[in-house]
Amino acid sequence: MSFSLEAGETLALIGASGCGKTTTLKLLNRLIEPDAGEVRLGGEEAHQLPAHEWRRRIGYVIQSAGLFPHMSVAANVAVTPRLLGWEDDRIARRTRRLLELVGLPAQAFGTRRPEALSGGQAQRVGLARALAGEPEIVLMDEPFSALDPLTKDQLIEDVAHLRAELGFAAVMVTHDFSEALRFADRIAVMQAGRVIQAGTARELIARPADAAVEALLEAPRRTAESVSAAFASP
Repeated sequence: MSFSLEAGETLALIGASGCGKTTTLKLLNRLIEPDAGEVRLGGEEAHQLPAHEWRRRIGYVIQSAGLFPHMSVAANVAVTPRLLGWEDDRIARRTRRLLELVGLPAQAFGTRRPEALSGGQAQRVGLARALAGEPEIVLMDEPFSALDPLTKDQLIEDVAHLRAELGFAAVMVTHDFSEALRFADRIAVMQAGRVIQAGTARELIARPADAAVEALLEAPRRTAESVSAAFASP
């Protein structure tokens, strides 16, 4: 499997369970070491750095937010900058800015513990934490799947605004083509550990490479038709 990502670009990996989407993220983040090939970031190969230093260059957002329960919201966001050895003033400024950008002002939320947050708020803190170390790329493993539809819709919009504001690239894993359609510049369809088609949503819809890609597109197409029919009914 081979793919590249331009600065500021977003790529969605989509496919059935077990196709290798999350494994691909773990390879990028060196949670799994590849048997062959290489992973590069900004021209630098992954194994030129110790694994922990490589990971600090990459933001990581998981489905359950994964916040440290014994730490405040602000302390959770500040984890990577502290590991990077930033000065306290810089950490405080970055934490305040990110919490403001994700809609959780530090004055109101900074001292709260994770158990005092809703699911959507916790996921916003997880996103802020992933961005805190000023990564060039953010990996997102089904970041919206545990959220209710209204919260999911708003968070997808907020991530788009964050991308425009901060300019990071992202790779997202999802089962949901509608999420990929709204989030990503390009979509890569995976099957059995390989990419069977990659392109823009328009390209995939217009020219699906095979029956597997066509089947993946069928469910959101049926949903769209059902919604259109419901709104058209008197």
